[in-house]
Amino acid sequence: MSRWMITILFLVGSAILTNWIPFSSFFRNVDTMVHELGHAVTTLVLSGQVLYIELYSNHSGVTYSYIERGWRTIPLGLSGYITASLFAAFLFSLYGKGKLKAGFIAMTLLAVVSLAFFVNNSFGVMWLIGFMIVNVIAMLVPFEWFRKFYYLLVSFICLEESVMGPIHLILLSVTRPGQAGDASSLSRATHIPAIVWAVLFLVIALLCARKAIAAFVGRNRSGRTRSSRWESQA
Repeated sequence: MSRWMITILFLVGSAILTNWIPFSSFFRNVDTMVHELGHAVTTLVLSGQVLYIELYSNHSGVTYSYIERGWRTIPLGLSGYITASLFAAFLFSLYGKGKLKAGFIAMTLLAVVSLAFFVNNSFGVMWLIGFMIVNVIAMLVPFEWFRKFYYLLVSFICLEESVMGPIHLILLSVTRPGQAGDASSLSRATHIPAIVWAVLFLVIALLCARKAIAAFVGRNRSGRTRSSRWESQA
């Protein structure tokens, strides 16, 4: 079976299974947090000014900022979805290397930075505090199976959201091209149709998902091999 088919099957299976897990909706804002942080950091790198970020209970978010018009609006528009896709792949890369603690720390630090410098609406603040508390508890629980389950739950949800976001954007680009979020912003800045940018986001998301699933499958195969060797030696 090709890697692309495996990736698609994992994404579909993950989307089905995680929706059955109680409270999984809580973790879907991790992708939103990373997406908006991508916009915020890019704004600062491009010498703009970030006013604040708002995170909402429907898993959407918005970054309010000032930036000089012109070419700077292009990397700013690209940064949200691409950052979210890269972060999902990053979490799986750490899992593949057996560095779950580093992944926990990375997620928690991003939440701390968001809370300390950017997010100011009531839901966003409460969600960030809750996420940090849950993250620390999960990291300190003395059961490896639970830490792994929690880490993979958050990672797979981030991966799903990083792919589903561009798919939703493609649909909006067809039905309401002026309201397709970052794709519409990029379209206004470049005069390239919003759907082109939405498809670009999806391609990047799928490439990152392919890398993520390869790391996940590779880690599990490696683990089974080591276990088999240990049992034969015993």
